[in-house]
Amino acid sequence: MKKLSLCMITFLALLLQAQAQEKKIFNETPEQKEQRLAWWVNDRFGMFIHWGLYSMPSRHEWVKSNEHITDSAYQKYFDLYNPDLYNPREWARQAKAAGMKYAVLTTKHHEGFCLFDSKYTDYKAPNTAAKRDLVREFVEAFRAEGLKVGFYYSLIDWHHPDYTVDRVHPQRPNDPKDYDRLNKGRDMAKYREYLKNQVKELMTNYGKIDILWTDFSFPGEHGKDHNDWNSLELIKMIRKLQPGIIINDRLDLGEYEDGGDFATPEQYKVAEWPTRNGKRIHWETCQTFSGSWGYYRDETSWKDNKQLLVLLIESVSKGGNLLLNVGPTSRGTFDARAQERLKGMGAWMEVNGRSVYGCTEAPAEFKRPDNSLLTYNPTTKRLYVHLLDYPLQRFELPGMKGKVKYAQLLNDGSEIKMHGTDKGDLALDLPVRKPDTEIPVIELILQ
Repeated sequence: MKKLSLCMITFLALLLQAQAQEKKIFNETPEQKEQRLAWWVNDRFGMFIHWGLYSMPSRHEWVKSNEHITDSAYQKYFDLYNPDLYNPREWARQAKAAGMKYAVLTTKHHEGFCLFDSKYTDYKAPNTAAKRDLVREFVEAFRAEGLKVGFYYSLIDWHHPDYTVDRVHPQRPNDPKDYDRLNKGRDMAKYREYLKNQVKELMTNYGKIDILWTDFSFPGEHGKDHNDWNSLELIKMIRKLQPGIIINDRLDLGEYEDGGDFATPEQYKVAEWPTRNGKRIHWETCQTFSGSWGYYRDETSWKDNKQLLVLLIESVSKGGNLLLNVGPTSRGTFDARAQERLKGMGAWMEVNGRSVYGCTEAPAEFKRPDNSLLTYNPTTKRLYVHLLDYPLQRFELPGMKGKVKYAQLLNDGSEIKMHGTDKGDLALDLPVRKPDTEIPVIELILQ
């Protein structure tokens, strides 16, 4: 065989890379995908709701795993579960008032308890004191308030008898040699069928569903990957039943370009707009008010309103969404801390939402001044400067001389006087007193 030239090797490498990039499950064009995700990209801000039996011990949604609790010891939560104050219409009103446009509810979390009326298990809300399908009420309530509806479904299930013990299971062994003994008689093929049947119920019995979160894959030794969930057939079924749905990226289908619609950085800020094979991708960061997702009574690390607003603004400034989580109490209410944060965000969004909805990262020609974040609406051609640290009267925008037709404070629509500088910058005369809003926003109407 002849020795391959460097050029040929490079060409083959590029060809293989191109083939990898083109590996797809569906025949959807990029334009069709953008149209399917258009509402979500525009809305930017949603509510995550983690709710289940773990709200009763109220010390983390992973309490069963963290404390190695057996099924029999965990049973008391099922037996005593009684969300007597559950009023999803009130949840929906609070989400809407906070400026959120969509919501995603945990229909089943890792503990295996189902909030919906599934034909395939007795471990469900209708068999508790609730005596009803809590998911159906959620769907009806949020739709009534004009919010989009999403479901979260845990691929993991610590209650199902055929789900094999793995490295995050509550009954995981200290000695890896014990996995075979613990998994004797368990059959993942039967669990896969159960998983598929439940997802089919969720995609069939509740009308149009806008988003689906499947969570989560953890490949590797004593882990679970796409083979354990039969992810390829699962995503095909989901898209067939709900053609317009948006699906997250946790099915472990990364080898496919369309194995998930958006990336999901969890509990951290991205440094820049995420990319895949050199292309910017859709993304949404999921974040909590504090450290846990489920209701945690004694948790003290709650973020304040400014921190939460910066999370939202910074996500939009890098082309992403924010899904902000609430963990309701076992009685079905948002606790006082959550309500306070939602009200604070809502007060800001009421007057500054224009700098979030429909906005994205600002074009590179606009330089970000110190202690600020920029967002940009490509439809209205308006640039928004979010003042994280309010300056003393004079505020300069580098290189913006001659590029701005009009400047105003967004919270009250009051004019800001402008002056060009000899250096080509634009100086703005701000009021001495900070506007009565957590993070003031300057709206620039461009030339």
